[in-house]
Amino acid sequence: MLNSDKLDRLLDRFRTIEAELAAGPDPAQHVKLSKEYAELEEIATAARNLRAAEKEAADLQRMLEADDTDPELRALAEMEQAELAERLATLERQVKLLLLPKDAADDRNVILEVRAGTGGDEAALFAGDLFRMYQRYAALKGWTVEIISASEADLGGYKEIIASISGRGVFAELKFESGVHRVQRVPETESQGRIHTSAATVAVLPEAEEVDIDIDEKDLRIDVYRSSGPGGQSVNTTDSAVRITHLPTGIVVTQQDEKSQHKNRAKALKILRARLYDLEREKLDAARSAARKGQVGSGDRSERIRTYNFPQGRVTDHRINLTLYKLDQVIKGDALGELIQALITEHQANLLAEVEADGRSF
Repeated sequence: MLNSDKLDRLLDRFRTIEAELAAGPDPAQHVKLSKEYAELEEIATAARNLRAAEKEAADLQRMLEADDTDPELRALAEMEQAELAERLATLERQVKLLLLPKDAADDRNVILEVRAGTGGDEAALFAGDLFRMYQRYAALKGWTVEIISASEADLGGYKEIIASISGRGVFAELKFESGVHRVQRVPETESQGRIHTSAATVAVLPEAEEVDIDIDEKDLRIDVYRSSGPGGQSVNTTDSAVRITHLPTGIVVTQQDEKSQHKNRAKALKILRARLYDLEREKLDAARSAARKGQVGSGDRSERIRTYNFPQGRVTDHRINLTLYKLDQVIKGDALGELIQALITEHQANLLAEVEADGRSF
């Protein structure tokens, strides 16, 4: 059930922020208040709509209970009351969803890692398709994509590509993309026209700050070596490549895309910090796993989450049993948002059911 006092306090705070912003606070305070205003605006608007509907319902009830209400007016009020009851239920659910506990990492930028899995050259080509899908989706959302490292395959695509994506609410939208993505199609190299099944693994890690993960230098083994592959003569003749091993966890990160050893080291540490932060989050999630069984998948990157079937032009997300017959639009990024929003909606519904089953108030 909704905690009416909590909702009133939230609206009071929002009104206070509106007044203070209108009064023109000093620049430092303005930034702080604007951030809080943006965080509260959606829930405050929903709460105001709910309060207005509740007042309307109370007014109708008084009209129906009054002895002197005209019969014709009473009949109209009864019809309106039934419609209002449905609207109230919808508004209350909306407010409850907005009051659900937020994932602390939802507003983080992300480290996106796409790796070719089973399927050889075709898997690498598919990994390239997936990465471009996320690139296109990021562009549509106004996010910024920066490639950190890439290992290209002989026939195109990527054996592995790692990028950072920055913008508003990136992790909140992309976090359910982690897992094994499977493709079924006829490879360009297939002369018999047979359908092959290949896979690529996607990892979406919330970007960590130094304050989140304190890395002790004593826990690191840092090796430098000569870069290989594309990059030009100056890259290949200097020990600019960096391999960092985090000894307590065994996590290894290599970086060789930059000509500068210092830049490669910084990029490798950025990836390592994100992986360690993700590891800590997974430990916390495991501790709460009994309460999260109904959630949208586990995010486990060994789990097959989605199949892209080219001959039938369909994409199926196995976690929510959703199939879209618009593969072309999805793989171009244009319709990826439909899948993402369906996953978010399912996740929120499960969280809501969990809270209500426990008898907790919002």
